[in-house]
Amino acid sequence: MSSTAPSAPVPAPFGWRLAIGLIGVLIAALTSGLNDRVTDIALADVRGVFGIGYDEGTWISALYVAAEVSAMLVSPWLAMTFSLRRFALGATLAFGFLGLLCPLAPNLDTLLLLRVLQGLAGGALPPLLMTAALRFLPWHIKLYGLSAYALTATFGPNLAIPLAALWTNGLDWRLVFWQVVPACLVAAGCIAYGIPQDPLRLERFRQADWLGALFGCGSVTMLVIALLQGERLDWLESPLICTLLAGVAILFPLFLINEWFHPLPLVKLQLLGRRNFAFGNITLALFLIVGMSGVAIPSAYLTHIHGYRPLETMPVALWIALPQLVLAPLVATIINRKWVDSRWVIACGLCLITLACLGGSQLTSDWIRDDFYHLQILQTLGQPMIVVPLLMAATGVVHPMEGPFASATVNTIRGLFSVIGTALLEHFLTVREHIHSNVLLDRLGSAQPQLAPLLNDDTVAHLGQRIREQAFVLSFSDAYLALIGVCGLMLVVLLILPVRAFPPQPPVTP
Repeated sequence: MSSTAPSAPVPAPFGWRLAIGLIGVLIAALTSGLNDRVTDIALADVRGVFGIGYDEGTWISALYVAAEVSAMLVSPWLAMTFSLRRFALGATLAFGFLGLLCPLAPNLDTLLLLRVLQGLAGGALPPLLMTAALRFLPWHIKLYGLSAYALTATFGPNLAIPLAALWTNGLDWRLVFWQVVPACLVAAGCIAYGIPQDPLRLERFRQADWLGALFGCGSVTMLVIALLQGERLDWLESPLICTLLAGVAILFPLFLINEWFHPLPLVKLQLLGRRNFAFGNITLALFLIVGMSGVAIPSAYLTHIHGYRPLETMPVALWIALPQLVLAPLVATIINRKWVDSRWVIACGLCLITLACLGGSQLTSDWIRDDFYHLQILQTLGQPMIVVPLLMAATGVVHPMEGPFASATVNTIRGLFSVIGTALLEHFLTVREHIHSNVLLDRLGSAQPQLAPLLNDDTVAHLGQRIREQAFVLSFSDAYLALIGVCGLMLVVLLILPVRAFPPQPPVTP
């Protein structure tokens, strides 16, 4: 085998010890995903404690996510170099230790530095879960390992609101940061006990993709910051956003060219030439946008229209989060049958999500939390029916020695499109709210001669509040309709791109 290619990993016998190690990696990956979202939801409380304004506070989340997504790109390469066990242990313990220090920061600058470092450690963890699943799991339970990875997209994000509500209502606000510490200790113990120890491969540094790391991490960092700060800074009206987007336009093509020709790249772009792998990544990217309809839109609606706090919106999230612990492995069991075509399972999941968005588009200002429960049931059933089969289709064409390349690609796309979905939803709601406000004000102006005798200061103030409320309601309805269009695009991709994917099969012995 060429020295430029990673050697095939030596298979380890699967047993309880290795299973415990994989559970540790799963706990670490779920904890990493929760940390970002919980902190973001509880950001108002954190800003209040530190005496930070809104504008400064947005950098707490932006810099963390930028570091997190950048780490996803290089994490599998580092794990191959230092060994999965060493790197997972180091990243997990560093992640927990930095979380312990964050609430003790004396000022904003120190807090931002700690969050960047914690983002680097936390972003390194989710790719390790897929890398470990592809390497260590035997064929007959590989789908269940992928369903565990699917929990990082369906279970973890939806558990963030309940945890943020728990820590900021009646308990210590510092638990927003400290929640990761016990989970990291448990995860580190499981990893140290169960994951086999590979030798160091420091010779890989001689062929390291330094330009790829520079171009890739640089472009990803600039893109994430531009997306998360763009709405606040008015996009192209801001010199900072223009500079960041120009940097992305220069560095990202250079990154792709470098990765295509480098003998030991961070991301193996040639994998996208395999139809099912390309389908899995495109579908995952679109799903992360459609997933905004599950918790993000109901939570934003309840917050803007009825003034709900995370404690009140918590049941809406739990309706989706908790059943995933059962539904994800159940879907894996179903598609682990040769006679089940996973493409039909994905299509059924898309239909359920479409029905949920169609129902959500009918919302009015009278809707309260209970009115979303029937939509959440559809989301609960539909999400794992999409994510688990697409992971099977994507990874089914990946050889074990290509696992790190696949993991870097999938996780970087996942991290980027989580940010892109959030930015698109925020911008869409802002634009549609302005449009609806203008239309409603125009209609009010047309009727002003008839209403003039009835208007006074109190009436005008109440009328302005009602117009703003109705504009927000209409924008949320439009968001649901727009996501139906994304579901339709996913269905088109499903009909055109993938070929029939079969469940993992036993290796053929000569």
